[in-house]
Amino acid sequence: MFGGELEYIEGNGYFIQFKQQKTKGVEMMPISEQAYSLLGEPKEPTDKVFEGLTYSAYENKHLYQWIGAAGITKDITFHCFRHTFATLQLSKGTDIYTVSKMLGHRELKTTQIYAKIIDQTKREAADKIKLDM
Repeated sequence: MFGGELEYIEGNGYFIQFKQQKTKGVEMMPISEQAYSLLGEPKEPTDKVFEGLTYSAYENKHLYQWIGAAGITKDITFHCFRHTFATLQLSKGTDIYTVSKMLGHRELKTTQIYAKIIDQTKREAADKIKLDM
């Protein structure tokens, strides 16, 4: 067991406990062994994982620096990361109910927006195969 938001539960793995910004509900999000290994050494419960990083939907210099260092020129926000996470989960076969809960959505219809993107991707993939006739 670790202090702060990170917890190990025997037989179930690692979890991050956090409070949803919109609903104020406390959630437990499972994280993979790989994600845990990327966190580095456990720190004090009051220490931040990414020191100096604060959320801003409009401007976050650290986010823009990381994106620039990666050679990405597209305008990307934190919300884009949530969008990518949801889309990847659905495309890898995670059911929409589970994705909805992982995103903290109260309504399944909110998550269905991401499913429509997957449907469009499937359509584009199907249309790529053309027979010469």
